[in-house]
Amino acid sequence: MNKYLNGQWLFASNFFKHPGLLGSLIPSSSHLIERLLRPIDWSRAKHIVEYGPGVGTITKRLLAHMAPDARLLALELNPEFVTYLHREVKDPRLEVVKMSAADLGRALQERAWEGVDYAISGIPFSTMPSTVRDNVLQQTRKHLNPSGEFLVYQFSDRVRPHLERTFDAVERGFVLRNFLPAHCYRCTFAS
Repeated sequence: MNKYLNGQWLFASNFFKHPGLLGSLIPSSSHLIERLLRPIDWSRAKHIVEYGPGVGTITKRLLAHMAPDARLLALELNPEFVTYLHREVKDPRLEVVKMSAADLGRALQERAWEGVDYAISGIPFSTMPSTVRDNVLQQTRKHLNPSGEFLVYQFSDRVRPHLERTFDAVERGFVLRNFLPAHCYRCTFAS
């Protein structure tokens, strides 16, 4: 089985095992990834964190655009995805850690990162406990650099009020060419 099909199978089988942790049966489409990552200024994207990279569909796109001195920290709870990413994505700029996005502060402290330029997330905020969701959002806000951005995609619009309470500005877009169609959010601080 080729790497692409192997990743697709792993993703789909984990959706059926843990439907609350994955928002979809298949990874994100190229249309969704392009729309989600469009706001990134690659010249200033030196420290990036990705929540829930799954089989690395977005991870690989990030690495393809990142500068040689940039770093990507991927926080993933599913040990099968962590193992898969360690095996399949060989790039010294990437570090995959089995850790919750709610532990962002500890993850950054362990790596002596002062902050994050971009945080990317597709974790399903609508299915997680409200205390965990709020903690992830507060940790993200706290550790984003002043010009940092939180880029999020979701399959429902239910997270928007929580994003708007946490960040100064929230822009929303919509991508039809994905299974399922998705909302994209760009969360920033007041300029």
